[in-house]
Amino acid sequence: MNDNPSVLLIEDNAPQARLYQQYLKDESINLTHVDTGEDAKTFISANPPELILLDLQLPDMDGQEIQRWIRQQGYPCSVIVLTGHSSVDIAVEMMRIGVEDFIEKPVNADRLKTTVRNLLDRSRLQNLVDVYQSTFERKNYHGFIGSSLSMQAVYRIIDAVALSKATVFITGESGTGKEVCAEAIHKQGMRAKQPFIALNCSAIPGDLMESEIFGHVKGAFTGAAGNRDGAATLADGGTLFLDEIGEMDVDLQAKLLRFIQSSSFQKVGSSKQESVDVRFICATNRDPLQAVADGSLREDLYYRLHVVPLHLPPLRERGDDIMEIAHHFLITYAKEEGKQFSSFFPDVEIILRNYDWPGNVRQLQNVIRNIVVLHDDQCITLAHLPPPINTSLNESKLPHPVRANQLAEDTRSNQYEPIEPLAKIEREAIERAIDTCNGNIPKAAALLEVSPSTIYRKKQGWDTDELTPAG
Repeated sequence: MNDNPSVLLIEDNAPQARLYQQYLKDESINLTHVDTGEDAKTFISANPPELILLDLQLPDMDGQEIQRWIRQQGYPCSVIVLTGHSSVDIAVEMMRIGVEDFIEKPVNADRLKTTVRNLLDRSRLQNLVDVYQSTFERKNYHGFIGSSLSMQAVYRIIDAVALSKATVFITGESGTGKEVCAEAIHKQGMRAKQPFIALNCSAIPGDLMESEIFGHVKGAFTGAAGNRDGAATLADGGTLFLDEIGEMDVDLQAKLLRFIQSSSFQKVGSSKQESVDVRFICATNRDPLQAVADGSLREDLYYRLHVVPLHLPPLRERGDDIMEIAHHFLITYAKEEGKQFSSFFPDVEIILRNYDWPGNVRQLQNVIRNIVVLHDDQCITLAHLPPPINTSLNESKLPHPVRANQLAEDTRSNQYEPIEPLAKIEREAIERAIDTCNGNIPKAAALLEVSPSTIYRKKQGWDTDELTPAG
């Protein structure tokens, strides 16, 4: 049996198709070629490939239509767009609807092979993720807090990549925990007892960055009073984490690329080559492909580092994790400050769950610390919320059709209607949304601002409970 991964080439230009097949002839893949969108849909429906090479201009439909169809059908295919220069803007736009990467024509053989290998390596690691998947949900993991499906996926990817030396490229908004993620990969792997060295490339002046990474010898520059080891030496045997990699000077990126390729470097002011054994992890809160397009991140460095991408979801997409994290910080800071806080009023929970959290976990952490430091109570009320949280009260997101200022008044006077169990309220809200959408669960999920998989999982749990005999 041939276990090589399946790759589908969708290209109507026969000479170009033959050229791409020649480029990939030595790769361990099963490559199939079709020249129309309908033939592609037929092939994908029968046996979804792991990777698709997609031309944008086909005789019967364009590549965007095929990509939207793949996404609507839920096929787990990675897609690389092959595009002419005039269509680069369209290719970048397609990244927003699930395309993994794009290659500009004329296609370079090495670029094509490297991109195909990287994406197939990612697919292989995803299979390992499925093997590593536990039968239970983890609520805490190496500094992370949360049991949402999106975070369970992050935990499983960390499990899979930790034992490898492959470079991990972490993306995510500011405050989502990229350094926590990098350290989790380090702690979960074979290098856990070795150094973990982190450098924030945006926090160190450009003229000092080379010395920070590689070190320097005495007299290398004004102020270099002695020899100094850099992060590369300090991380020998362990992990070097480069945060905000796109903020590094482009000329220094070339030296970093040589270091990654050869594992050797020279200290500033020295002609001596030194070698180390380092595992690289990098991160950015920007779109890395946009950084490449802007010229702030070298393309060759991007493809060297972007072996295993790992995206951290923003807090607003993590559902129940928001309150799990808030409770953790509340108990932690109340103990530190000698306060009695231990819970949240229901209306506060609704506000926290529905706030956009542009600063993510870091912002939530600061909000809870602010409340604990400035107030002393047992339960956090609406009156305790600091700006900008206290200005985000939206009547449509509150549980009763009353004004926000009246709710704050009721909170202070402790006057509440009988409170229903949260599980009951949640089920009623989900069932009402499904009824409103005539049974269309994806549409109901969009209205509820959750993923469809969350609703399917909830419904499966209710069905199981109803089938389980009482007693």
